[in-house]
Amino acid sequence: MARRQLKPLTVKLLSDFKSEISAFAAGFETRFEAYLPKPEGLKARIARAMRYTALGGGKRLRPYFVVTTAHMLGYDQEPAWRIAAALECVHVYSLVHDDLPCMDDDDLRRGKPTVHKQWDDATAVLTGDALLTHAFALMSAPMAGIAPELQLSLSAELAKRSGEAGMIGGQMIDLSMDTLPQTEDTITTLQDLKTGALIHYAISAGAQLGGASAAQYDALSRYARRVGLLFQITDDLLDVEGDAALMGKAAGKDDDHGKATFVSILGVDGAKARAQQIATAAIADLDGFDERAQPLRNAVNFVLERQA
Repeated sequence: MARRQLKPLTVKLLSDFKSEISAFAAGFETRFEAYLPKPEGLKARIARAMRYTALGGGKRLRPYFVVTTAHMLGYDQEPAWRIAAALECVHVYSLVHDDLPCMDDDDLRRGKPTVHKQWDDATAVLTGDALLTHAFALMSAPMAGIAPELQLSLSAELAKRSGEAGMIGGQMIDLSMDTLPQTEDTITTLQDLKTGALIHYAISAGAQLGGASAAQYDALSRYARRVGLLFQITDDLLDVEGDAALMGKAAGKDDDHGKATFVSILGVDGAKARAQQIATAAIADLDGFDERAQPLRNAVNFVLERQA
């Protein structure tokens, strides 16, 4: 089979996908709101903070990958949405903690004050903690439409990709970069974990819910790794060239902090070339799938061309 090449992005294609993911995000928001705790009693402040940061913004790309990958393989049951919500809780927790003064020290996230600015550092720490633990409350609750063995396996995989072997491990490498070789291999390993681990989980979970064959799972795993790297390269480029108003957060933070990024290592032109190369390969990873995989192909162009 001829390998599919990345074609020039058309305005219609990008516009159509933006409409699709915006519609998905709106539908997910309604479900996500129902999955989050309601502010009640003396502890109401923590639930308010969780809802403040979790609702009302974000591309919802990780939940989209869970639900869309499962749908592509014929699975349309409620556990896909619950697992997507749990994954988003983990993602949002990581943002709350990442924004703290002891980490990246950001004042804005998704166009509004970060949790530690809206309240205080202690509330932000507890909000992140609460979102993380709530994710596993969602994962462990009884789910109709999924085998208990698969539910347990997906919960364990989320823990692994969120923790020392995944996102947290990548964050630790990021904090240690001044003592590590400033090479593309180092930054790729860092981002495979820090950013890529949860994106990989999203697609892996959808594939497992849909009963992917071994060959399908391998292809989707390759696709997931490339999309994770692509997302981080475009994030690094946005930090240099992006519009803070569109992004809803400050630009230029990486350079201000002297952080190693794909842009600092490859340069702007080199990072753009690498992004194009990875996007082409990610689309080719889906050659074995039919037209039902078109949303995943379109997602590559969306990540490549995103402005926020």
